[in-house]
Amino acid sequence: MKTLYLDCFCGASGDMMVGALLDLGASFDALREGLASLGVTGYTLSADKVNKKGLEATQFKVAVDPDAPQPHRHLRHVLEIIEAGSLSAPVKEAAAATFRRIAEAEAAVHGSTVEKVHFHEVGAVDSIIDVVGAHIALELLGVERVLASPLPLGSGTIECAHGIMPVPAPATALLVKGVPAYGTDVEAELVTPTGAALVTQLAEAYGPMPLMEIDAIGLGSGTRDLPDRANVLRAFLGDTHDTPATEPITVIESNLDDMTPELVAALAADLIAAGARDAFVTPIVCKKGRPGHLITVLCDDERVPDVATLLFKGSTTFGVRMRHEH
Repeated sequence: MKTLYLDCFCGASGDMMVGALLDLGASFDALREGLASLGVTGYTLSADKVNKKGLEATQFKVAVDPDAPQPHRHLRHVLEIIEAGSLSAPVKEAAAATFRRIAEAEAAVHGSTVEKVHFHEVGAVDSIIDVVGAHIALELLGVERVLASPLPLGSGTIECAHGIMPVPAPATALLVKGVPAYGTDVEAELVTPTGAALVTQLAEAYGPMPLMEIDAIGLGSGTRDLPDRANVLRAFLGDTHDTPATEPITVIESNLDDMTPELVAALAADLIAAGARDAFVTPIVCKKGRPGHLITVLCDDERVPDVATLLFKGSTTFGVRMRHEH
């Protein structure tokens, strides 16, 4: 399966996402043609190679004509722009879904409704281009699945249309709700609302890069220069292969050094009868050289309370250890 892994070690934004996808090999001409079909004017596009802390990356820029009118837009205006484009149905649906998520977050922040929300920054031409452009580029690359690292949000404050806001911005905080994210000592907004909306919509899972055959590596540059790190989003494109199915299991263990073997054997049988998947005993040497037994129990998560209670009632232990495995 063709998989895109987003290494968000310095955050994510819309332009960084598009830049990384172009760096992976998405056609800039095809991207520009698709965006031109939206009928939005008053801007020019560029994709240039830049150097960020010794790393060559692609910087995608939307230069908006300062004399061109850029009104605040409601969601319906943005959706009309997307629908008017000569784009594939999947790209239209994905881009519209991204803006709906942003609108829902903005509405929740301001105590308003999706219909009444003014998009301000994220409704500007450059953000429409970034969102739609990202989905066009994903289609051009034939990406089937997206995975991502946890998101570093940054710290400090930013200035936006509503005044000074904490980092992460309130809309960004809502958009990353439910996904792995963390603050950093960098006093900057590392994840923008547009970047948060795109990553959290696309990524199926978060964590280290999976086992994959890497075909290409792309770096998308942000506009800011940070003092201690390259302001880039790194993307890996390659094939992942199905692995044998796994399921979670809870492992419960206890060391017993003051219990007769006859009772230990009976306890293992009782634990299985109580719903444990398995229970087994391993001879061990405990403190001061005393012989003892390690009793290990495998059980489903929902059986943990019953199994742990039985371990306390049926043995001399003062405590048990638990961990999750697959």
